[in-house]
Amino acid sequence: MKLLVRNLSRNVSEAELLSMFEEIGTVQSCTIVLDAGTGRSKGFGFVEMPKPGDAKRAIKALNGKEIDSIKLRVKKAEEKPAEPNADETSSDA
Repeated sequence: MKLLVRNLSRNVSEAELLSMFEEIGTVQSCTIVLDAGTGRSKGFGFVEMPKPGDAKRAIKALNGKEIDSIKLRVKKAEEKPAEPNADETSSDA
């Protein structure tokens, strides 16, 4: 299950985020979204946990937890709608 982690302190590293979630269960991947221009954290990231039970426990345990005086918001990530293929939408009129 893919989780969205919002309200991350700009000082939290991927290693720290990974460690928080690994205390609860197995983590498949962990990514903090970075600003392309500055390379700094945008304040949110994604954590994938292969076991739904672990993911649900992580949401319960970490949603609202304070890190650097900021309350984390953790929830199931919404699936992004698939973008149509450019070849399928163009016409050769």
